[in-house]
Amino acid sequence: MEAHVAVAKVGKYATPESGDSLEMIERPGGGLSFVLADGQRSGKPAKAISNVVTRKAISLLSEGVRDGAAARAASDYLFTYRAGKVLATLNILSIDLESRTMVVTRNNPAPVVLARHGELHLLEEPCEPVGARRGVRPNITEVSLEAGLAAVVFTDGLTHAGDRRGAGMDVRAHVWRLMESGPLDPAVWAESLLAQAVALDDGRPVDDISVLVAAILPRQADEMRRMTVRMPL
Repeated sequence: MEAHVAVAKVGKYATPESGDSLEMIERPGGGLSFVLADGQRSGKPAKAISNVVTRKAISLLSEGVRDGAAARAASDYLFTYRAGKVLATLNILSIDLESRTMVVTRNNPAPVVLARHGELHLLEEPCEPVGARRGVRPNITEVSLEAGLAAVVFTDGLTHAGDRRGAGMDVRAHVWRLMESGPLDPAVWAESLLAQAVALDDGRPVDDISVLVAAILPRQADEMRRMTVRMPL
């Protein structure tokens, strides 16, 4: 097996900087972790908040701290740093080669869509954003790595797309159509979800939108690792 991961992001219309931050790190025991945070407000103030959260979580993960503990520490750090006056949503998605599991850590009211055994599951248990108080705990889901497993993680800009005209985004239904339409391709899924959200907002996103798709697929013949990034300047 091998992991394929894709990310698609767009900022709020007419706002020069996105309030979403995404970081990736190789885990000390093998595997990858992705940290996605969405800061309260928008633009530079939101970016500053989400950067604080992602940097703290990434630094702890790099030292071998478990995902749940890293999320709790990032929340406590934001609470101390901003005296509980600002919030951020936080997701950590890890492909952990020590436990041979995919670990999804949520401090985000937006659900995570999990594809497994040809079915879709919403990880939507109630949870709090980080930074409001000490001791905020995340929801954690751990699933064994197997071919065909996929997770779709996103910020709330995706779920709110289309709200202003009464035609909201049904993320689960869109992922189901993608799953039925062809082979599992994280890049295709991420781009399609983002494109649909932007279309629902008439090409002018009302919020920052980030979509992260991670999948476990059958292994290819070579041993190469690849990463591709495209960013407008």
